[in-house]
Amino acid sequence: MKDPIVEEVRKSRMEHTQRFKGDLGAICENLRIIETGSNHKVVRLPAKRLVEKKAIR
Repeated sequence: MKDPIVEEVRKSRMEHTQRFKGDLGAICENLRIIETGSNHKVVRLPAKRLVEKKAIR
């Protein structure tokens, strides 16, 4: 099943990646710049601590 919204997001993400030749650092920096200029409230949640599951014997 193809979802046109998912396809549009994937296409946009791929174009953005190609714009920076796959350089993850440059991509993230660009996204931070876009984020700061967006005038939207940015929510930063604390990292969740992973809990190891005990094996049942």
